[in-house]
Amino acid sequence: MKYLMMVVVDGDPDTSDAPETGIDDWFAQVDGRGQWVMGERLRPPSTAKLVRVRNGERIVTDEPFAETKEWLAGFDILDCATLDDAVEAAAAHPMARGGRIELREFWPLEDDGS
Repeated sequence: MKYLMMVVVDGDPDTSDAPETGIDDWFAQVDGRGQWVMGERLRPPSTAKLVRVRNGERIVTDEPFAETKEWLAGFDILDCATLDDAVEAAAAHPMARGGRIELREFWPLEDDGS
C-alpha cells in the first residue's frame, strides 16, 4: 500500500532528551527496506499561491489564507505492506519530534471505496 507522508512544522517540538535520528539515517533505513518511493522538501509558505475558481473566475492569491504556525515542509511517498509499517517509518522521521507527520493511504481512482 502506498502512503503519503506529509511533514509538517508545527511549532511544538518534542522536548525529551531521547537521541534524535538524522534525516540521512532515516532515509537509509526506509530506503534500505524498500519503502521509500519519492519525496521532496517544499519551499516556505511565503512562496505559496492559492488558486480557486469562483463564479467561473480564477482567483490567485499569495501565501496560505490562514495565519498559522503550522506549514507543510515536505512530503514522502512510502510503499509499505501495512499501516503499522508506515507508522513505524513515520515515527522514526526526525520531524515526528520536531513537528508532526500526517499519513494518508492512497485511494486509487479505480477503488470503489469498499
